[in-house]
Amino acid sequence: MNPEQNTRYINEFWDDAILPSLTEYIRIPNKSPLFDPSWEANGYMRDAVNHMVSWVEAQEIPGLEVQVHQLPGLTPTILLTLEGHTNQNILIYGHLDKQPEFDGWEDGLAPWNPVIRGEKLYGRGGADDGYAIYSAIAAIKSLLDQKLPRPRINVIIEASEESGSPDLPHYMEKLGKIIGNPDLVIALDSTCGNYDQLWLTTSLRGMLVADLTVSVLTQGVHSGAAGGIVPSSFRLLRQIMSRLEDENTGFIKPSFLNEQIPEIRRQEAIAAGHVLADSFAEMYPFSGHGGPVSDDPTELVLNNTWAPSLAITGLGGAPSPEEAGNVLRPETTARLALRIPPTTNAVKAAAALKALLLDAAPNNANVSATFHTPNAGWHAPVTTPDLKSSLMAASMDYFGAPAIAMGCGGSIPFMEFLASRSPNAQFVVTGILGPHSNAHGPNEFLHIPAAKKLTACVGKIIADWQG
Repeated sequence: MNPEQNTRYINEFWDDAILPSLTEYIRIPNKSPLFDPSWEANGYMRDAVNHMVSWVEAQEIPGLEVQVHQLPGLTPTILLTLEGHTNQNILIYGHLDKQPEFDGWEDGLAPWNPVIRGEKLYGRGGADDGYAIYSAIAAIKSLLDQKLPRPRINVIIEASEESGSPDLPHYMEKLGKIIGNPDLVIALDSTCGNYDQLWLTTSLRGMLVADLTVSVLTQGVHSGAAGGIVPSSFRLLRQIMSRLEDENTGFIKPSFLNEQIPEIRRQEAIAAGHVLADSFAEMYPFSGHGGPVSDDPTELVLNNTWAPSLAITGLGGAPSPEEAGNVLRPETTARLALRIPPTTNAVKAAAALKALLLDAAPNNANVSATFHTPNAGWHAPVTTPDLKSSLMAASMDYFGAPAIAMGCGGSIPFMEFLASRSPNAQFVVTGILGPHSNAHGPNEFLHIPAAKKLTACVGKIIADWQG
């Protein structure tokens, strides 16, 4: 593939064809079912699917088969299939469902109001992960532009990823004969440490989500009259959570949630930490004089990619401070979002965690824990020399810097499922969720130049793939 021609083609296609459509896609509030239980009645998911499908069909790619599948009660799935000139089979993955709005957007920005400022396209779902289908089509068209032979290509875009991909296994079973056994999987839903080179994800943490509730009363009572007699539900919840997390360090205590880190991943963390050493403090919007938990960049990378970590992503049972009276509340609920190591068995870990949280309730309080579907992590197979060479060349051709491999602190539920289904496949897991892009939070943006370069890389990787 000619790099100069590819760069020129991809840049023009992004400007002329992708950005106008991706901008309109951002306007659609197609929240994942976990955040919009009435998603089907609301129709936004259907609108998003129709928007993308209409755009794909307008590209008039010869031989491209466009299918939309929707099983009863499940979110829809888009499948694109293009037959190839070789016996190789590539699967490209992305998703179109979105996280909810979140508070704190800057003036002039909003989740469903796309805004381009300089090199950034702001709005929910552009980088996570609306761009994926556009990037896949652009990469395919770049092959056609240079009249290059290609492998067979399938593109699957699901609509339940932000809910843990509960619907995807049903579609993989339904569509398995069409998709076949991929030799190479390209997933466009991951992170990047900067916007200056190609970043390759070699592991993903799993995730356990549970709503932990501590109830002490059937109704609220006067905090003065009952204080010192009735235990605080918040204190008891905090006490239970101390079984899981060291409140001073954030260390996750149970041995069943800690794994031995493979040496190859330690070496990747050292290399990635070297590249990112000076940027961790600027990577996130720390408040005041706050900063990372360590000055050691390797430790930070491993903390984020292989160590378990806990976030409290929601609290229930408490009014806002402005509306709070002198009342001892009957119960407190905390949503626990626990990231677990890539090699931890998520189902077994969830069962062990539930037992840990519910055992011997303090003060005989009523304690319950409702678990969502556990998400397994993923650990990539060793990259073949030919693919590694192609990845390095792609990064140098289009970014002007070598590719960097490291784990990712987030989850892509699809990856573990697909790895078990296609154990001999190679994987390229990458994305454009870089510094300050803030997927899931306020002011989410897509870095346009990085998205163009990544798309060009995908085209080259497909063109190079020989299995």
